Amino acid sequence: MADKPLILVTNDDSINAPGIHNLVEIAREFGDVLVVAPDSAQSGMGHAITINKPLRLDKVQVFPGIDAYQSSGTPVDCVKLAMDILLHRKPDLLLSGINHGSNSSINVIYSGTMSAAVEGAIEGIPSIGFSLLDYAFDANFEPCKPFARQIIKTVLREGMPKGTLLNVNFPKANSAEEIKGMKICRQALAKWKENFVEREDPNGRKYYWLTGRFINNDRGEDTDEWALANNYVSVVPVQFDMTDHHNISLLNSWNFES
Repeated sequence: MADKPLILVTNDDSINAPGIHNLVEIAREFGDVLVVAPDSAQSGMGHAITINKPLRLDKVQVFPGIDAYQSSGTPVDCVKLAMDILLHRKPDLLLSGINHGSNSSINVIYSGTMSAAVEGAIEGIPSIGFSLLDYAFDANFEPCKPFARQIIKTVLREGMPKGTLLNVNFPKANSAEEIKGMKICRQALAKWKENFVEREDPNGRKYYWLTGRFINNDRGEDTDEWALANNYVSVVPVQFDMTDHHNISLLNSWNFES
């Protein structure tokens, strides 16, 4: 009998977040699971790694029957530690999430959830980041599960193109029946308009809180934002090669010596 797939699970909301508990529940249906996740929330960390202080890695009893470790590092640190310290072979699949909050559009750049999946793809592991358009700690993840199972099953069967990973976002729903299906999408061209609120501490020193609003002027009906707004699961293929290949010829036509 062939060995079961080995599945590495991580996130950025911490090992105690309900989202990762729901993802582990799904993942264990498909293979042997190892969890390595941050010991505290690491949202918005992007692809940050820890280089100026030591990292802690502690085994914890959080998921019955599942080996799990919490790390003091970032989501990307967790993947690196799993690969270098804990695993003796490359996992067959890396799953990150399920994030509390969407990682659609430009959010993929800032997301610790997605950066952990990107790190997996860099290592040649088929990787998927899952997020739910609900920021509440007690968000309802049940409607996500049939779609997550379908995606995991398909990726285990088909594999993943080299250098590619999946960014999967679920719309907020009360039941799976409210979700119309899945759409393969492109990333919407949208951005955050940031503002910093200035305040003073008790000693009179200024400090700032980051706020902002999300601006989406992309009206395309093939985007992740459109899919979520219309109750579809958005599935976006993402690549970590950030080269703008189609403009190489343009730059070659420029005269940099003049």
